[in-house]
Amino acid sequence: MSKTVFITGTSSGLGKLTAIRFAEMGWNVAATMRTPDKETELTDYDNIKIFKLDVTNVHEVQTSVDQAIATFGKIDVVINNAGIGTYGPLELAQEEAIDWQFAVNTRGPINVIRKFIPHFRANGGGMFINISSFMGITTAVPLGSLYNMSKFALEGLTEGLYYELKPLNIELRLIEQGGSEGNNFKNSITWNRDDNIHDYDDLMTKVQNLMNHAESSSTLDDPQIIVDAIAALATGESNKFRTVIGTAGNDLMALRNSVSIDEYLETIAKDYM
Repeated sequence: MSKTVFITGTSSGLGKLTAIRFAEMGWNVAATMRTPDKETELTDYDNIKIFKLDVTNVHEVQTSVDQAIATFGKIDVVINNAGIGTYGPLELAQEEAIDWQFAVNTRGPINVIRKFIPHFRANGGGMFINISSFMGITTAVPLGSLYNMSKFALEGLTEGLYYELKPLNIELRLIEQGGSEGNNFKNSITWNRDDNIHDYDDLMTKVQNLMNHAESSSTLDDPQIIVDAIAALATGESNKFRTVIGTAGNDLMALRNSVSIDEYLETIAKDYM
């Protein structure tokens, strides 16, 4: 029988590419998004069914999980992909921006995981693949404190769940990726600003130039490589708990693991000071 995957955040970018890959592999796909009425591409696949889901809405999470299970009977793998990026000085962040960053990137996966654990327990197992970032295991770009916070929390959540879910044959996996080509890299970022405070202007310009260069110079990750890694975990071809993808992430982790935290922070900071 075909296996089934449940994916959050499939309206664009990595989520959509992942849904298509699994469909082409012969899997059934429960593709979720906040505005399913706008979707036109995924509807071309007979083995993809689309469900409305805002991961921050616990009621919607329960409804979409129930609908997906009713449609397919069994879910084998859940991919927590939905996420946003908030950058800029913490001082300048609006209260709602702080709460929304945590709500989508951290509380969202918690909501989805909690609703699927009973289903996985009843089936004797399952797998959660949480899409994180190398920014969840090291601080590599200034002004990303809120994004780092959300992904560090996701990493800790996933590690902590390993111990309580392993006895139930429920597996956990993490993908640590950077920004990916064609994933609306700049458009997916919200910047904290205050027109009355200019002390951060120089640093803001440097970080924005770095991000613009990353996109224009094609140094972002190939999204198909990320999709390949996700598929390898879902099929058991890879059993790694953490998969760091891309040259930038692997280079940063090599540096982080080779020096003290003080030296690491100074090394990163000197490029922006």
